[in-house]
Amino acid sequence: MKIYTRKGDDGTTGLYGGGRVPKDSEAPEAYGTVDEAQAALGLARAAAPKGGEVDHLLMHLERDLWVLMAELATEHDNAQKLVDGTSRVTAEMVTALEVHIDDLTSRFDQPAEFVVPGETELAARLDVARTVVRRAERRSMVVVADGSQVVPYLNRLSDLIWTVARWSEGTSVETRSV
Repeated sequence: MKIYTRKGDDGTTGLYGGGRVPKDSEAPEAYGTVDEAQAALGLARAAAPKGGEVDHLLMHLERDLWVLMAELATEHDNAQKLVDGTSRVTAEMVTALEVHIDDLTSRFDQPAEFVVPGETELAARLDVARTVVRRAERRSMVVVADGSQVVPYLNRLSDLIWTVARWSEGTSVETRSV
């Protein structure tokens, strides 16, 4: 199987569940930005100790973003093809992020003032990922169907990434493992 299909040479892209749209339309802008966020999380994960808590958490989040991209890449007429937790974001996925946030914030004192990124390499990479997630959130707002959990998920995800960055600055993550 070849990586190229030539189908997009006309400036369109295929959607999950069928259909094609121009590559510069709102849906590809949204899921493309989520794809960037996933790559930014991967860059942050590359700076985290392998097999540690941050590594495992970021891997889980990267996999969750596949679900978001599938939902964003589906025309509203094909929404019945989506599967909760596999190709559609669920309220439980949002709640799981809140649980992680609450757990981590209980382990350190949060900064009392604005944070200047760059305290550590891992935290700086996480801060870049957080800003990409915020952009993905903005891009997704015009695409999602009523009742979608994509925007709440991305909103909570950026909070979680900020929390992981701050926690990692004050914690020797090199010695942590799951």
